[in-house]
Amino acid sequence: MNIISPNSKEIQYSGRIDFENSSEPVLVYAASFFKVRFTGKVCRLTFRNHHSWAENAMGIILDGVQGKIILSDDREPHTYDLSKNCIRTEDGKVLNEDKFFAEIGEGEHELTVFKRQDGGQHYVSFLGMELGEGEKILAPEPLPSKKLEVIGDSVSCGEVCEAIDCVASPDPENNEGRFSNSWYSYSWQVARNLNLELHDTSQGGISLIDGTGWFNMPDLRGVESSYDKLKYNPPLGENVWDHTKWIPDVIVLAFGQNDANPEDIMKDDYNGEKARTWRMRYEGFIRKLQGYYPDVTIICTTTLLMHDPAWDKAIDDVVKRIDSPKVHHFMYKRNGAATPGHPRIPEHDEMAHELTEFIRQISFE
Repeated sequence: MNIISPNSKEIQYSGRIDFENSSEPVLVYAASFFKVRFTGKVCRLTFRNHHSWAENAMGIILDGVQGKIILSDDREPHTYDLSKNCIRTEDGKVLNEDKFFAEIGEGEHELTVFKRQDGGQHYVSFLGMELGEGEKILAPEPLPSKKLEVIGDSVSCGEVCEAIDCVASPDPENNEGRFSNSWYSYSWQVARNLNLELHDTSQGGISLIDGTGWFNMPDLRGVESSYDKLKYNPPLGENVWDHTKWIPDVIVLAFGQNDANPEDIMKDDYNGEKARTWRMRYEGFIRKLQGYYPDVTIICTTTLLMHDPAWDKAIDDVVKRIDSPKVHHFMYKRNGAATPGHPRIPEHDEMAHELTEFIRQISFE
């Protein structure tokens, strides 16, 4: 076999990825990926899964066909053969539970391996790949030059989006991560529509301020405590992110929904101290981003997931107070009123279309 190390120069990586150990890079965030071209009929991938909860799976796109590898939970290295261990999928539906391909054809192939789920559910270390004897890898096309970052919650990760039988309905019970897929998220769709490299630094259940939302229960963590980190899930380890490594052209801020837990402060007392404090700290976070990235365009929004409109009013008030041509408030046509559960693929398509057109209008093709 031909053993390919993760630090091979032909492997292209994208996302906030921990390269402290270059022979075992750790993918943390949803939509992080690596891409490579290879020759031959054999391809095996070795991962170490740092499991937190739910079913964990890596997304695979081989020659344009999508599938997923369900990972072991035991944190030991496991090798997965694409022709034996990868379930073929299409538009969120499993097509074949036995195998991906009976056989990978001869010739040259393009492979993208991506993280379907957020870092709250797992981190995953990539330990290398195996090809057939005498086969080789080739570098893929370069990444796009312009960059999009989405700082959001579970919707922006594509959580439960594959539950397409539940459009505009609550989430299926005990879904345990099986329906989460960042590829179909509006975030990654917008990036593909506009030919942008994406960093999806979103996390399910997250809010702005510690002690609110749903992430890292019972010691709730917010965006303020998580954004400056590469690894950010306390049980799986934490370290700091260097913001000079990757400079976005556009940032989408897509949180302000989970912030209503445990108290819906905007709905209950819009002019009260807690609501005013939230607006002040939301403004402070925007100004912090502007300090990191002086030329960035910032789009503040929520999503189609049902929430009280007072949160969108709060965001609008902050954007008006900042009064910058680089900071915008965007509302979807069915903002906050479309579904009581996570948006499914058709609803992500809807959001992606609207947000793509808005970014084109205010920024670039």
